[in-house]
Amino acid sequence: MPDSHAAPDIAELIRAVAGGEAGALRHLYEVQGARLFGIALAILRDRDAAADALHDAVLKVSSRAGQFDAARGEGAAWLGAIARNAALDLARARGRETPSDDPALGDTAVAPEALERLAAAQQHGRLHECLAALEDRNREGIVLAFVHGLSHAQIAARLEMPLGTVKAWIRRGLMRLKGCLA
Repeated sequence: MPDSHAAPDIAELIRAVAGGEAGALRHLYEVQGARLFGIALAILRDRDAAADALHDAVLKVSSRAGQFDAARGEGAAWLGAIARNAALDLARARGRETPSDDPALGDTAVAPEALERLAAAQQHGRLHECLAALEDRNREGIVLAFVHGLSHAQIAARLEMPLGTVKAWIRRGLMRLKGCLA
């Protein structure tokens, strides 16, 4: 297990979970849980549903940790994808409910600063820096697709842009992100 005073290596923690190391899953949750909850919350806009999605994601990490391949990407990205997919699965199961923003119904709006808080909570501020360096259209497309879980067609409709243009923006943005993070 890594030194608790040093920044933990996420890939190493995932390998420890895969190896059945005692406490590894708990440590991974302590290190990444807030970020993963933020991803689910950004998609679902409901704290209870986000907590359910996080629970599902942690169970998937526990059972699929052996499938993680550090050569294919960073551990934090792998975990984020699992949390995102768990939230999207839950959203589909709920029929894509849309909060009314009426506090009397228990619905609350997602604060515009939610993405900023999520980025600030990440231990890898590099992603935030690289996203900020992207052109607005590339960044917006990536955030709508990967944080909010919208399809390319939904993004095109929301931005009132042709589908091919939106796909190109997202692809170029992802290529620039990859180059920046490398």
